[in-house]
Amino acid sequence: MGEVRTTLLLANTLDASKPGLELDGLVDTGAVMPMLPRDVIDKLEIPIIDKAIVTLANEKSEEMDVAGPITMTIGDRKMFGSCLVGAVKSESLIGQIVLESLDLIVDCVCGAL
Repeated sequence: MGEVRTTLLLANTLDASKPGLELDGLVDTGAVMPMLPRDVIDKLEIPIIDKAIVTLANEKSEEMDVAGPITMTIGDRKMFGSCLVGAVKSESLIGQIVLESLDLIVDCVCGAL
């Protein structure tokens, strides 16, 4: 079974005058919240609004920044929410909150949403 990737359009919800950013994201059905690299959050000027303790895939707990609000669009579906802030240049992860909010189903056979 291969990985599922998709194009994600991101924008600053609070300032529509700022240009959005398009990037490739990994659909991670084991993740709950979306996670975006710190350099993307900084470029879009999304404010850090909180901190969260998360359990990573390797079973370790880590405190991470939470940024928001951010507008996330996949295809013709749009949502507003928050995201975890990963390391600079880290993988962009699309978790369950995004999938459920946008009513997307993962097709692992075809590698698509």
